[in-house]
Amino acid sequence: MSDGLKKIQQRIEALKQEIREHDRRYYVLSDPQITDQEYDALVKELALLEEQYPQFRTGDSPTQRVSGSVNTKDGFKVVTHEMMLSLDNTYSIDELRSWEKKLLKRVDKADYMVELKIDGVSASLLFKKGRFTLGSTRGDGRQGEDISESVKTIRGFPMLLLHDYPEELEVRAEIYLDKKEFQALNEAKREKGEEVFANPRNAASGSLKLLDPEEVRRRRLKYFVHSLGYCRGFDFVSQGRFLKKIQEWGLAANQTRCYCKDLQEVIAFCRQWQDSRNTLPYEVDGMVIKVDAIAQQQLLGTTMKSPRWAVAYKFPGQQVITEVEDVLIQVGRTGVLTPVAVLNPVACAGVTISRATLHNFDEIERLGIRKHDQVLVERAGEVIPKIIKVMEHSRRGRESVIAVPRHCPVCDGNVFRDEEEVALRCINPDCPAQIEQSLLHFASRQAMDIQGLGESVVKELVQRNAVKSLADLYTLQPQQLLSIPLFAEKKAGKLAAAIAASKTQPLHRFLFGLGIRHIGQKAALSLAQVFTHIDLFFSLQKEQVLQVSDIGEIAADSAIGFFQQEHIRQLIRDFKKAGLSMKEEAKKVGINAAELRGKKVVFTGTLTRLSRQQAQERARDAGAEVMDNVSKNTDIVIAGDTAGSKLRKARDLRISIIDESAFLKIIGEGEEGV
Repeated sequence: MSDGLKKIQQRIEALKQEIREHDRRYYVLSDPQITDQEYDALVKELALLEEQYPQFRTGDSPTQRVSGSVNTKDGFKVVTHEMMLSLDNTYSIDELRSWEKKLLKRVDKADYMVELKIDGVSASLLFKKGRFTLGSTRGDGRQGEDISESVKTIRGFPMLLLHDYPEELEVRAEIYLDKKEFQALNEAKREKGEEVFANPRNAASGSLKLLDPEEVRRRRLKYFVHSLGYCRGFDFVSQGRFLKKIQEWGLAANQTRCYCKDLQEVIAFCRQWQDSRNTLPYEVDGMVIKVDAIAQQQLLGTTMKSPRWAVAYKFPGQQVITEVEDVLIQVGRTGVLTPVAVLNPVACAGVTISRATLHNFDEIERLGIRKHDQVLVERAGEVIPKIIKVMEHSRRGRESVIAVPRHCPVCDGNVFRDEEEVALRCINPDCPAQIEQSLLHFASRQAMDIQGLGESVVKELVQRNAVKSLADLYTLQPQQLLSIPLFAEKKAGKLAAAIAASKTQPLHRFLFGLGIRHIGQKAALSLAQVFTHIDLFFSLQKEQVLQVSDIGEIAADSAIGFFQQEHIRQLIRDFKKAGLSMKEEAKKVGINAAELRGKKVVFTGTLTRLSRQQAQERARDAGAEVMDNVSKNTDIVIAGDTAGSKLRKARDLRISIIDESAFLKIIGEGEEGV
């Protein structure tokens, strides 16, 4: 054998060994060390080499069987089920088109059923004479672990099928954990000092393998049936009919699916949910495209590993592995020191990630992060990148410990840590970083709405000592603004006008802009509607404050303590001198506004009469709670032009939907308003 062939054989063996180890970590330990896309790249490389050099292909290769292994060490019985195949993956529209091109060589035309690819644990569920008999993991495709007792704990899972059930039925399902349940589970693990799960899929896998069914029940797992294993006593003509029928029998199927007549419709549906997936209460990592007709599925058949009639379209990955190049310390408006990881830039979920918050130094210690560590980063539903875990097995000796600072990195002032908090704080009130962040918050759209006062302008004003406190904004002279680089007379005039206009902003915006701890927008509005002038805040009594809706003990103590400080009293005197009104006018609402009181409302689409922010404020004035996303708890959706996924979800959930015109009439600003 030549040296070249020997190297190829060695590479094939190394790939097989590496893939098997990743299979063990994924399926047995629920502790993956690489992302799905990296895993698929290894399998693709192996398959390509085996295709080019078939003399090195062996029957035990990962390309010749379904990935997975059976855990026999933790008390789980090994069971046999019908062969569970795995799907081939595509990562682009071009790859999806190539899949269809191959498919159409075997059939003239195909219709498709497109479904969400739930990111959970694959399971086989067997019913005999309508009764649930066996639940098992995929395992190696033919044999898996008996998880029947865990499946029985899933709320809503039927132990007995309904109506005209078949003699025997085996279905494929995805068992998963909602995002909220996952977050609650990890929070509980953090409080106990335990290692957290990297993602909901791992959490679901770990939960199914608990030996105590009562503990599994507390995890609140859910499931969706998505495919047929086999059925005796009933014939299906299509995937769509199968999904409808199993629901009649009492099994859960995901409602977000679409029958598509051609690939263009498939692509449109995939793109729609690639953009909207973060609105879902569970994680999805792609779409599954299936030939709808069962007869065509049977004609197309399968390879040893995958069905030819189905494929997965994977969304850009939301988890990647990269290196922590450095750790910077940011200082916020309240003096909190927040460590931020500087990452080797890496693509994740369609964007390039170069930074991730580390929250605080306790979190650094809990994760065990060091400079130059390889880390698993997630771009979560909240979009903010987050480090999930350290890949300790990748350490090479060049990593260094991250020291806890003793002084503020901006002003070199002392830092302090309250016994009741995990945060370190700079206690220098003149710290430039705190002043900058306070100014940005004060000028933000939700507060005083001073357009033109952005980050670069604020930084220049603070560095030039033109602004040392919030009230100094209102004493700025035109020449001070004109001295800022790239600030022409027109731009300076616009900023000066915006600052002057902000003097008449209502009290609730001013209170929010002050940045009082534990007082957000909603609490600021509630306080301002009761205590309608700033002077009333200097004689607040706790009993009075606690009677205000949305205000609890912590918020009350914070508000009272804030206005008892002498430098705050002086700040308010300076604001008065500058001419700020700092009062709340009684809101005029329509005679029908009571329809919104206590309701949870969501705005979607483009409004023509009001800005989104104005409409939300009107709704809050009428006593509504404005939410960002549609859920089963939403009461009303106000839909403007070009409303998209939120409107569709509202229709699916049968939530009350009104247009902008109807909303304006309710709040008294429509044509028939008062």
